[in-house]
Amino acid sequence: MTTVETSQPDQLKRTVGLSGAILLGLGSILGTGAFIGLALAVGISGALTPYALLLAGLLAGCNAMSSAQLAAAHPVSGGTYAYGYRFLSPTAGVTAGTCFMLAKSASAAAAGLGLAIYLFPQFNTNIIAACLIIGITGLVALGLRRANIVNTVLVGITISVLIWLAVVGLTSSSSTPSFERSISPPDFLQSTALLFVAFTGYGRIATLGEEVRNPRSTIPKAIIATIFASTALYFAVLLSGLNVLGVDGIEKTSLAQFAPLQMVADTLGHSPLILAISIAAATAMAGVALNLILGLSRVLLAMGRQGDAPRFVATLNSSSEPLRAVWLVGIAIACIALLGGLKLVWSFSAFTVLVYYAITNLCALRLAPADRLYPRWISWVGLIGCAGLAVFVDWRVILLGTALILLALILRKVLRRSSKI
Repeated sequence: MTTVETSQPDQLKRTVGLSGAILLGLGSILGTGAFIGLALAVGISGALTPYALLLAGLLAGCNAMSSAQLAAAHPVSGGTYAYGYRFLSPTAGVTAGTCFMLAKSASAAAAGLGLAIYLFPQFNTNIIAACLIIGITGLVALGLRRANIVNTVLVGITISVLIWLAVVGLTSSSSTPSFERSISPPDFLQSTALLFVAFTGYGRIATLGEEVRNPRSTIPKAIIATIFASTALYFAVLLSGLNVLGVDGIEKTSLAQFAPLQMVADTLGHSPLILAISIAAATAMAGVALNLILGLSRVLLAMGRQGDAPRFVATLNSSSEPLRAVWLVGIAIACIALLGGLKLVWSFSAFTVLVYYAITNLCALRLAPADRLYPRWISWVGLIGCAGLAVFVDWRVILLGTALILLALILRKVLRRSSKI
């Protein structure tokens, strides 16, 4: 008896244009960074946080240019995981893929926790966050086109409300005294490392390289536009918060895990803005989680294709969607949100994402002259900046992250050996 096999599509559809790519990037960036991350940074670097934000934005810009060059020259799903394989070595590729999965799983869990803090502070935020992540995973499982439409709506709401908050906060007269305290260079650099996490959503554009139309032109433009727009909006929101609450007020919200931007709106006494912030927080962090699950599933798909993850995660359904990868990623993120704390997962994301982008810059330095869109020194600045900031993250996080990377490399060897038996 002959078995008839149904052919499965092995290529993702190119459905994303320039505007869609920019919105995917902004949807991944403008969420937890604005609503939670800025307050965490102020708690570390105080009045120097605006300078740390600018430094983080400049480093993100260098990394964005390296990512843009690589994605344009090698437009496939997987991001630096795929670039590491091609331009460095399998070990570099697996390390990058592992760091991406770890960093962005933690970031997605942080988005879920932040969403729970803003919407349901009276309940157990860990349980609520896990449930929210599962719900968002179901939305992503409906397919990229539907998820992209939802993302467009979420980003539009978020940007509008953040601009509203920035304008009202910056034009209000400040009556909150701020007390200066000495900030050490390590604290300033740790704050910069944490703020860098708030910019890394542009990587979603690169990891969706196989689904973007005209990638050599679209990807660089979308990544650079996303960095500029997010930096300007972050800076305006940060200055607004400092003007209204002062350094000490923001530090207190960070330490108590209150919703920082809601505190700004409460202090202003602007009732419509208070409601709008709650809605925007929901749309922003839901958008971040949505796009992170989307990007992570594509990296897991690429790792499954390569044999660095179980082969079953590389299966696409009849609609060219990697449903198995999507659900596996979503469940893992929900577990992190259920068990982790906000500051811990944010710091863990900072360390692993800095290692990831250090590898990205190394790959960009290997590009052939014909594929290079920007000067080599940009990638050198990105490499040195990422490697330098990584060492200023909490040492316990560094040890944990390093141990998990080594464990992933060991598991890869075991997986490879078992496939040969």
